[in-house]
Amino acid sequence: MTNHAPLTNNALKALEVGLGSARLRRNVRLGPYTTFQIGGPADYFYEACSGDDLAEVISLARKLDIRYFLLGRGANILIGDKGFRGLVIRNAARHMSVNAETGRLWVESGAIMYPDVIHTAVNCGLSGLEHYVGIPSTVGGALWQNLHFLSPPPDRERTMFIEEVVEGAEILTEDGNRRNVGVEYFAFGYDYSILHDREDVVLSTTFALTPADAGRMEEVMRANLEWRRQRHPPLDTEPSAGSIFKKIEGVGAGRLIDGCGLKGMRIGGAQITRRHANIMINRGDAKASDVMAMIAYVQDVVERETGYRLEPEISFVGEFYPPTTTDPVFEPVERVA
Repeated sequence: MTNHAPLTNNALKALEVGLGSARLRRNVRLGPYTTFQIGGPADYFYEACSGDDLAEVISLARKLDIRYFLLGRGANILIGDKGFRGLVIRNAARHMSVNAETGRLWVESGAIMYPDVIHTAVNCGLSGLEHYVGIPSTVGGALWQNLHFLSPPPDRERTMFIEEVVEGAEILTEDGNRRNVGVEYFAFGYDYSILHDREDVVLSTTFALTPADAGRMEEVMRANLEWRRQRHPPLDTEPSAGSIFKKIEGVGAGRLIDGCGLKGMRIGGAQITRRHANIMINRGDAKASDVMAMIAYVQDVVERETGYRLEPEISFVGEFYPPTTTDPVFEPVERVA
């Protein structure tokens, strides 16, 4: 979420008074706060540690007309090498409470879905969230994109969506009001919620879960983690932003890229992983400019060879240098076990 104007001296002074200068940090590199581990510095950086804190800082930024970006888990985004001119608000609001008798789990929007929220639910014998293990997301991000995964094995007969267990949420609306809304407010769709089109911010969510056998939930989690392990690079050793390009119904972006022989191709420190043709990894020294060059190259090759024009799925945040101009390199990559 980005908007408003750059920081002026007067706005900065008002921001420091409102938030406290000790908690308002300067020139914080953003790469370590993302799953891609790429990104330059934010002019100013603030961690919101509760829903009230989050509502306060966003309201203040809006009042002062300050450009800001709300950062959660940092997945599905690419931050420019030049960083972000303005205020980055990191959502670290992670309080939660559970009522095992009613099956209600209340959790603030900065809580990490896996392992924190999911383990809390499973340890209380409550089912509904175990399907989403291994997907890097905060609770707010899960609602923003309507987090989804295949239904449990062995059938895997449909896609399950987080909306199925959302009872409601408290939001800060784009016009500055705090409201409690039901699940219908979000108008959920595939990779979509109303949050894409409004500057509402989720402060907390209530999940309606059901009692279930702990053994079966553990079985589902093990199976889903293994499914992801075989198809997705591990974030701790091969940082990525997830799928780079949007899904093409009936064709598949990854299938098109694979069909063009682009798995393993790299530019600079960015490389298309052998595990999944629609995922680019950071080999350790990747820059946003490398990723931008990779995106443009893949788009051109796929369009030339198949007629399909791929559209990026990830969000681009901050300021970017021009794409890297070095030629792509094709090199052998060890086969995934």
